[in-house]
Amino acid sequence: MPLFLQAILAALPILTAASLLVAFRWPARRVMPIVFFMTAAIGLLLWDMSLLTVLASTIQGLFITFDILFIVFGAILLLAVLKQSGAIAVIRQMFVDISPDRRVQVIIIAWLFGSFLEGASGFGTPAAIVAPLLLALGFPAMAAVMIGLMVQSTAVTFGAVGTPVLIGVTGGLETQALTAQLADAGLTFNDYRQLITAQAAVVHGIVGTLMPTFMVVMMTRFFGENRSWTEGLSILPFALFSGAAFTIPYMLTGVLLGPEFPSLLGALVGLAIVVTAARAGFLIPDDPWNFPPESEWEDDWRGTIPTGTPDIERKGRLPLWLAWLPYGLLAVGLVLTRLPALGIGEWLQNALRIQWESIFGTSISASTTPLYLPAAVLVVVVLLTVGLHRMQLKQVRAALDEASGILLSAGFVLLFAVPMVRVYINSGFNAADLPSMPIAMAEWAAANVGAVWPLLAPSIGALGAFIAGSNTISNLMFSLFQFTIAEQLSVSGAFVVALQAVGAAAGNMIAIHNIVAAAATVGLLGREGALLKKTIIPTAYYVLFTGIIGLIGAYVIGVGDPLLAP
Repeated sequence: MPLFLQAILAALPILTAASLLVAFRWPARRVMPIVFFMTAAIGLLLWDMSLLTVLASTIQGLFITFDILFIVFGAILLLAVLKQSGAIAVIRQMFVDISPDRRVQVIIIAWLFGSFLEGASGFGTPAAIVAPLLLALGFPAMAAVMIGLMVQSTAVTFGAVGTPVLIGVTGGLETQALTAQLADAGLTFNDYRQLITAQAAVVHGIVGTLMPTFMVVMMTRFFGENRSWTEGLSILPFALFSGAAFTIPYMLTGVLLGPEFPSLLGALVGLAIVVTAARAGFLIPDDPWNFPPESEWEDDWRGTIPTGTPDIERKGRLPLWLAWLPYGLLAVGLVLTRLPALGIGEWLQNALRIQWESIFGTSISASTTPLYLPAAVLVVVVLLTVGLHRMQLKQVRAALDEASGILLSAGFVLLFAVPMVRVYINSGFNAADLPSMPIAMAEWAAANVGAVWPLLAPSIGALGAFIAGSNTISNLMFSLFQFTIAEQLSVSGAFVVALQAVGAAAGNMIAIHNIVAAAATVGLLGREGALLKKTIIPTAYYVLFTGIIGLIGAYVIGVGDPLLAP
């Protein structure tokens, strides 16, 4: 089969999903079953995949679906418990006390707190926690999810304590041939991976500094009374300051320490700096910005979960420290279980591992480690919160009812979306000796782009994340491919792989099952196309700007690589 035809057929499921979601505004619950069966049919009839391979991929997808739903359930349950205990009302008042300006609240909650959550846990956790928290603070549901998805950009490459690099880049790039090349140059693979880490951190630092500004201007443009870009730009000095407060320590950590802690340390330092500045009114305009009155909101802005926090009857008001304590416990729990040196995460993975090796005799395996998932930490924090906040049984029951209802709604879509992704990725297991569908698209693009590949490299990373919903998986799929193209062009392979990692991070903003999972937390299932139309804007900015940096770095600055001939 010609490469061009492979690329067209491989793109067909993606184009179908995008057109039905965006152009025809179909809900994902209708689109994803269609796209799943279309992908399976292409795999069986045109890619010469065996039926057992398709079924094994589907089962592998169901394992991943369980992980996603468990995380979503834990995030929703924690928020529902905090609503019922009265903690959210206290937290909301704290943010109002820092600044009543919604633009400032977005920067502190989404950009900084959300980036910390990404650094600690990854796997869609920030959007699943940030979106419902913003909803509880009075944000429209559509705005809350849009902003929550935009968190999943700069911090993602070093999310989950560096997993996309430590697992994704390592698993996708490390080969015997490369290891031998590096040894000849007097280097180890870890040395080369650190070079990739440093370059990705610098590129992210340059591009990501504008992300708080993007969050603010998109909020004022799409959800403001005047639909104004300029109302967002009026806080530009504070937004840029907040962006740099995160990205500067983030870059330094990536360059000096490695991939585990840039997002964690960048967010913690940024939070300390920005909250202090906001309390002092530093660089904040005198006219605070707010949404129009709720009675004037468009129907598309609302979800099925009410905006704001209901008044909860309880004896006395929680002190601020006690209201925040569950989130503090969550952060500590996530960090402790993700630090390799402590060994807690490894123990949790081994304590309960459900796996199916060589499903139906294929090369495909699936596993889940429920105790290691961020959801397990969320559930433990929920149980502790019930006791710490002295909640009544009826409050706990109400929280469980809310979380369970949302879980059931999201589950149907993900039961098709994630298996479709696995069939797509595993299509490389075929009798026709064809590359997998994503690789076919990438190979066609490389063959027709040539020397300007560094401009396109981030888009390939974003495509992988759009398909798989994961920076890690995108890096696994495409790192070696990107490195090989760079070798052919005689440009730095480390730099091009870094561009891949940055683009894959940006692709999380448009990943279908990330959108579905985040939408479920605020009752917006069925509006995935509207969300995709919005998050494609910052994604396009991220990959285009990164690609331009790629061209400049490869051909103007001449970014070095120890494997390039002098």
